[in-house]
Amino acid sequence: MPHKAKRRRLSSSSRPQTFSPFARSLALAASASSRSKHDAHGSNCRTDASDDGFGKNAQKEKIKRTESSDEESTHSQSSGDGDDDDDEIEGVVQADFAFFDPKPSDFHGVKILLQNYLGDEEWDLSGFVDLILGQTTVGTVVKIEGAEDDGLFSAVSALNLDRYKDHRCIIELKEYLLKVCPENDVISDLRAILNEQAPHTGLLVSQHVMNFPPQLLPPLYDALFDEVSWATEDEPTEELRNSFKFSNYLLVSKIHKLKSGSQKSKRNSNPVRDADIIFSKLEDEIIYKLSSWSFNFPLRTPPVTNHELKNYQVTGLVMAVKAEKVTQFREELKSLIDES
Repeated sequence: MPHKAKRRRLSSSSRPQTFSPFARSLALAASASSRSKHDAHGSNCRTDASDDGFGKNAQKEKIKRTESSDEESTHSQSSGDGDDDDDEIEGVVQADFAFFDPKPSDFHGVKILLQNYLGDEEWDLSGFVDLILGQTTVGTVVKIEGAEDDGLFSAVSALNLDRYKDHRCIIELKEYLLKVCPENDVISDLRAILNEQAPHTGLLVSQHVMNFPPQLLPPLYDALFDEVSWATEDEPTEELRNSFKFSNYLLVSKIHKLKSGSQKSKRNSNPVRDADIIFSKLEDEIIYKLSSWSFNFPLRTPPVTNHELKNYQVTGLVMAVKAEKVTQFREELKSLIDES
């Protein structure tokens, strides 16, 4: 039985992280230029310690963020040595963020997070959001606890491709992926995972705001994959329980790639760590390394406004990973965050 998570206090700057030195420098530059109250988060993890096993109990991650101005830094350093650890410090923004089950009122927040999921492709995004919100037993949204605007900072879910195969959004998503897949060596794998392997394939949906605190990634993915595991036992019907017995996960994401770079694919090989690729999300490079196959494709998106990325093109990335790799993914993600 899972134990109720304890309240923890983290002291760290909320900065996006990437793997290559160049990518990390870009991320830090973006972080420095985007200061807001949405840069620090905490979490509510689901447990079965209370009701029917489907509620999320409150575990909060309190993250302290020190602003970068020299004036604030000087003031903070001169504030005295005997202050209690819980006292507020000048120049530090503190916020509790929480994990919640998705609900209908989250529609606009989730839709905003996913508005560029397929670039500017016209498809049934609203129907896709409805699927995510309708699956409350597996899926999480992250908010600031007690915030009046109820804004979302992350949304994750895992949707069975066969269970929802008759929904227009899934039909259009499959057609789109088959249309944009340019690699002859993976097209057969893509067709298989979208069709005959669909009953045991979970579409892993994960999107965060820019500067989402990396400290929240391990508990966020722990919550998701724990819920998948619990759903195989807790769902009310055998059909629903079986729908979460995934053998594969499919992930649609993005990378930033040098405009002069050529398309690459990977099939049972080591991950590409070229200097011309920047992963949009920290966890994506781990998933890429563990993936069975992947491909990237041109993605029509608004022009990049970040000066540091002016020579980069936003490119779509599709990855397939075996469910048996989830444990390794969780361990590597946690180790990465602990070491950073």
